[in-house]
Amino acid sequence: MNQAADLDKIDWLILDELQKDGRITNIELAQRVGISAPPCLRRVRRLETMGVIQSYHADIDMKSVGWCLSVFVLVGLDSQKEAILKEFEKEMADIPEVRECHMVRGGVDFLIRFIARNTEDENRITHELITHPHIARVQTLQVIHTSFNRHGVPLEYDHPDISK
Repeated sequence: MNQAADLDKIDWLILDELQKDGRITNIELAQRVGISAPPCLRRVRRLETMGVIQSYHADIDMKSVGWCLSVFVLVGLDSQKEAILKEFEKEMADIPEVRECHMVRGGVDFLIRFIARNTEDENRITHELITHPHIARVQTLQVIHTSFNRHGVPLEYDHPDISK
């Protein structure tokens, strides 16, 4: 989805509630947004079909399950040919520890975030990342502390007409 979807106030309220609690029941969601359950479910399904709602997932604390390090990597390639960019993206997608891969503008080609269990794991993953034949430069940045990590988007700020 490349442009903003045509959504009404109820759609925005549904998105706001689902973003806060993706496990909410349809009945509770309908009550919170002020409509009955059947049209609420139809709206949610429509938002899913449109691609506005892309997925539902649990937000797991990485450290509590053994992933102690988060690392950002700035990658510059020696070519920006589409085939090389796509090949690099596919290779990054094949590394399970890589959690994000963004093609960026301004000095480098990609910003990647991966997680590791320890420094030995970090070194192994970094080596795996930089073995791509078209890598020209790499800079790794290990996260020391994360002040906050917001998920979702600020719906109410983008659409001030939504009042609760």
